[in-house]
Amino acid sequence: MLIILALFILMLERAGLIIILAYLLVNIPHFQNLLNHRQRMNAKVQLIIVFSLFAIISNFTGVEIFENDIIIEQLFSPLSPGSSLANTRVLTIGVSGLVGGPFVGVFVGGISAIIRYTQGGAEPYIYVVSSLLIGLLSGLFGKQFIRKNQFPNFKEGAIVGVLMEGVQMFSILLLGSQFQNALSLVTFIALPMILINSLGTAMFLSIIESTRRREEQTRAVQTHDVLELANKTLPFFRLGLHEQSTKEAATIIKEFIKVDAVSITNHERILAHVGAASDHHQSGEEIITDLSREVIKSGQTKEAHSHEAIGCQVPGCPLEAAVIIPLYTKDRIVGTLKLYFTDKEALTFVERQLAEGLGNIFSSQLELGQAEEEARLLQDAEIKSLQAQVNPHFFFNALNTISALIRVDSEQARSLLIHLSHFFRANLQGFRTNLIPLHKELHQVTAYLQIEQARFPERVSVQEQIDESLKSVLVPPFLIQVLVENAFKHAFKERKTTNEIVISVCEELNHILISVKDNGAGIVREDKSDLGKTPVTSTEGTGSALENLTKRLVSLFGEEAKLHFESDENGTLVWCRLPKKEDN
Repeated sequence: MLIILALFILMLERAGLIIILAYLLVNIPHFQNLLNHRQRMNAKVQLIIVFSLFAIISNFTGVEIFENDIIIEQLFSPLSPGSSLANTRVLTIGVSGLVGGPFVGVFVGGISAIIRYTQGGAEPYIYVVSSLLIGLLSGLFGKQFIRKNQFPNFKEGAIVGVLMEGVQMFSILLLGSQFQNALSLVTFIALPMILINSLGTAMFLSIIESTRRREEQTRAVQTHDVLELANKTLPFFRLGLHEQSTKEAATIIKEFIKVDAVSITNHERILAHVGAASDHHQSGEEIITDLSREVIKSGQTKEAHSHEAIGCQVPGCPLEAAVIIPLYTKDRIVGTLKLYFTDKEALTFVERQLAEGLGNIFSSQLELGQAEEEARLLQDAEIKSLQAQVNPHFFFNALNTISALIRVDSEQARSLLIHLSHFFRANLQGFRTNLIPLHKELHQVTAYLQIEQARFPERVSVQEQIDESLKSVLVPPFLIQVLVENAFKHAFKERKTTNEIVISVCEELNHILISVKDNGAGIVREDKSDLGKTPVTSTEGTGSALENLTKRLVSLFGEEAKLHFESDENGTLVWCRLPKKEDN
């Protein structure tokens, strides 16, 4: 029993060596990259090389067993005839198959088998067969995890280790020429080797998995920081490359990233410089580094690892390293983002990758801001165009009415001219802005009503139900006037009396509800569904006033602000709900 315990301790030492090497290996970035792309053929070839080295080490650090006794001094010398070898070969072959699949497992098993065969000893062909079987079986098991881009956990690794060592013991019993000798050997080595190799397999995989998990956590933290940085700088880059906005953005970037200075430029000038060397790298001045000019000219990211390479001509400049990224909008270079370091060793591959990623994000933000500005200008142009289409025939009717009144009632004609001038003035103001205070819109409605009632005296009575506290809220120009005009012209048909229009403005859940109601004949069913969506055939004007008005409302406030129509034989109600915005 003591000699089995001694074998267990010796095997534990050998497995410990493999585990230490495994720990060092998985912390090498190149090996981590291999694990992330292990389905590629070039990655499989490199994994075969790595695990074959492990298998060779396992063979040469094994413990020689002769007649159930341990021989220590055998490191690189061939085994004595009749000797066997207790080693961690099953551990390395099994892990290679679990990590790289059957292709890697069989190749590593084959290389390990060749090394073991050359070492000699009793019936070495047994270990050639067992090595290939272990590589194949562990590879088939690992293939299931490769498909899911996962690795076996500690428990699964331990189970596979036990099974693969079982294959080894079964091969000795099955292929050994003398069963009693084989049984005696298996009885002596089985327990230590099964325990050590299964535990070693589990720990090897656990190291790989914990390293990957730590890497994923690190990436998650970096991604979170980058997204938060992008979110905080978005409002400033969307304003474009201006001194004030870029200074705010550069300050935020320096707070998030471990750099000594951040600079942002356009084609010609430094827009912002925050951090080291800000005494001579000042906003508003021309670009002073040769490297920045080269980036603007070539459109390629550049980095420098010395003061001379940066190209600052000012003596005593503390900047020793830099990475400079071009900023684009629509494939056109508009400026640069520069990250500076006072210690040239601080600029690594990671910092360059991060800088390039930020450059792409900031370029997208600049392009988004430019697109929003273009969309806003286009929207303003569309709104102005729609405003200009509001019932121009009204003006001709008004002029005709005033012309007729001049001879019979000059005072009233004078009053109407004043109202018409107010109406013209309101229209001109409406063309210059998208929103006006409610009291100005009501003043325009009053001017319109005065002119219409002069044309048709006492035909329509108009009531206003206006919340006085809302007189300063902002509404689109012509909103109420168009609805009142539409009721005047289409609600009452040939009816001469008892015609009423009610204008209502009230507050509702931080919105304002605007409505115009009449007691006319209502809207015919086939026309009702088209109102506000398409031009409706009209005997007067273009018939598109309600459509234009709806487009303006949706353009300014979204779909929820569109016009709503309720109509029956007792009249029509037209209403809309707008967000409450005060005139400051």
